This record gives sequence, structure tokens and C-alpha cells, in this order.
Amino acid sequence: MKKKLPPLNWLRSFEVSARYLNFTQAAQELNMTQAAVSQQIKGLESQLGTELFKRLPRGLELTKAGRAYIPIVHESIERLAEVTDELFGQGQTRPLTIRSSLVFFTTWLAPRLGHFRKTYPQVKLRLPTNIWVESLDKESDMEIRYGMGDWPDLRCDRLTWDDLVPVCSPHLLKDSIALTTPDQLSEHTLLHVDGYNEGWGYWLNKTGVQHIDPSQGIHFDTLISALEMAKAGEGVALGRSSLIKDMIATGQLVAPFEHKVPTNEAFYLVSPSKGFEHPNAEQFRAWLLEEVEQNKSH
Repeated sequence: MKKKLPPLNWLRSFEVSARYLNFTQAAQELNMTQAAVSQQIKGLESQLGTELFKRLPRGLELTKAGRAYIPIVHESIERLAEVTDELFGQGQTRPLTIRSSLVFFTTWLAPRLGHFRKTYPQVKLRLPTNIWVESLDKESDMEIRYGMGDWPDLRCDRLTWDDLVPVCSPHLLKDSIALTTPDQLSEHTLLHVDGYNEGWGYWLNKTGVQHIDPSQGIHFDTLISALEMAKAGEGVALGRSSLIKDMIATGQLVAPFEHKVPTNEAFYLVSPSKGFEHPNAEQFRAWLLEEVEQNKSH
């Protein structure tokens, strides 16, 4: 059975006393009485079941157990102090946490974040990513997720209006198996993304290409993986127009034919319907929606 973790103030008294090897000097740094420090050390030793110091006429000496314990205690206290100062020091608020779809962050948000940071340099950001979520993560102030925007009890701001566009590597067009019409997709690997309702089956049905098996190919849990495989010439992915614009402009991907299908699914900024708790959340929301409007006009 694991021992109960000692109180932090006991460990702090031990760490300072071990540095000075003197309870009186430790008490001065800790702004405590010498008796209080001595009592906390006795409490710590009692809980651990061993002595940490030898009490000598002119000071202290660490026991074998004390010498083994002090490096870990010192490192832990130092790390805790560093993280506390990093997150909350100098009157700073905690970071604004936006959990984002990985593909949206990589292809759309990341290239624009420099603008936000220049506009709001005082806002600290934390940007974890997700794949699929059902409810708002308790540690996040807001999220960017993909779907129909029908999550109950949440505020949903739509960020994209996309066409579904088949894309592949330019090298695939030079392959011995031609890819110039949708009918020829049967000769190529389809790259699927699980979790999207409007995938290859939806696109093939909307374009009237009925003879191709929509289930053949490779399945991924995120669009970024499918697009990377498409870049590598390993198949044809179904891109979302707002996310693949730069990849096509730089020649990493090409659209082998003009067939596009509007999608009802989209990326949304999702936040609590009751309002924001973080003081900078509304700034980020306003900035993001302005970026969306500018992107729509281009």
C-alpha cells in the first residue's frame, strides 16, 4: 500500500532545512518560528517512519534516508514553482484553451495565429487537438470541431462552407492507370476518413457515379492523415475546399476533375451557451469570425 503523500509545507520545511542544515536559518527564510519548522520536520519523519536529520550540538546532518530523499523533494518543489510562475505568475491569467480539430488547426488556423498573437500579445494560448468529441472538454474554454452544428446546449459559430473535392498527388496523374474522369476512381485507392457523414459514398452518389465500390481503400481517423497519404501518391482523398486551397496552390495536391459537391457538414467554434468564463475568450471568438469573413471574400 502506498504511503500518503506528506503535506507540501512539511516538504518545503525539509527542503529549506536541508539546504541550511539549521532550523533557525530555515525558519527565517520560511518566515516561521524555529519551533514550528522543527515540529513540521518531526511530523514528516513520523509519517515517513524514519529520521531525516541527525540533531547535532551545532546544527544538523542529513541521515542516509534524508540524503536519498532531498534531491527528489528539491526537484519537485523547483518544478512546481516554475510551472506556477509560468502559468500564474506576475498577475497573469491562465492560458486561453482552444481544443481544435487537428486538420483544421494544421491547415487553416496555424497559419493565421501569428496575426492573433500580434494583435493580442498579452493573451496566452493553449492549443490541444482532438479527433472526435461528443461534449465540451472541461479543461477547454472553447473547441473547434466538425459536424452539423447541432450539439445541444452549446453555442456554435460556423467557420467553413466547403465543397467536397477529390485530390491526389500530381504524380498520380502521370501513372500508367489514368485518372481523368470519376469513372476511373475504381482503379485507384480511395482514402476515407471515419466519422465524416459526407464521405466517398455521399460524393459518388451526388455525382451519379454509381458503379464504384465506395468502401474500398484505406480508412483514417483524421483528414490530415488522408491528405498526407494523398500527397505521397497512395490514393485519392476527399478534401474540404477551405482546407486544401494552399495545398493545391503550392502544387502538393491537384484536383483531377472538376466535380465538386457542397457539404452540409462544417467546422464550428463551439463554446458554452451560458457564456465565456475566460476574460480573453470573446476576443478570440471575434478575431476568428473576422478571419472567417475575410477568407470567404477571397
